[in-house]
Amino acid sequence: MESALHAHINQVVAITNEEFTEISPYFAPRTFKKYHYLLQAGEPAPIEFFVVHGLLKSSYVDSSGKVHILQFAMEGWWISDFTAFNLQTLATLSIDCIEKTEVLTISFENKEKLCEASQKMAYFFRKKYAVGNAALQRRLLSLLSASATERYHSLVRQYPELNRRVPKSLLAAYLGVTRETLSRLSRS
Repeated sequence: MESALHAHINQVVAITNEEFTEISPYFAPRTFKKYHYLLQAGEPAPIEFFVVHGLLKSSYVDSSGKVHILQFAMEGWWISDFTAFNLQTLATLSIDCIEKTEVLTISFENKEKLCEASQKMAYFFRKKYAVGNAALQRRLLSLLSASATERYHSLVRQYPELNRRVPKSLLAAYLGVTRETLSRLSRS
């Protein structure tokens, strides 16, 4: 599990084996079964998750009971209710497993300590947040301005693996369309 994290960090900032040996105790491995909730709305969100193997989703349930999927996370991706994690408030999002999933977790406290102890890791997390915020902005703009067909084709082009691994009902919720509309889009 740790070798995946080491390789992931090295994509952003070079760290030696010795530096990684100092970093790794800040993370804890966890394994979750399919359908298990890692976080539920209304609970504290003290942990970020790095996906080593498996597939997760974050979702929000609106006042009418409609489920909105904000994010999927597969191998090499980070997931949490980042607002609740960083502000240390209660989660508005729920995170659950679409597949059996292995993650490395880091608590808010450990992340703060790690960033204080390692300039490289502070830089790493800053870069990951910048990339994540850019992706979120692109997704929001797509939902506001792109047609359902454009959103679907963009998803398939950008993340073909998600299209193969995520059930169609969840993809439809992510794209903001019905299951029937997604079926028509996938045939076009």
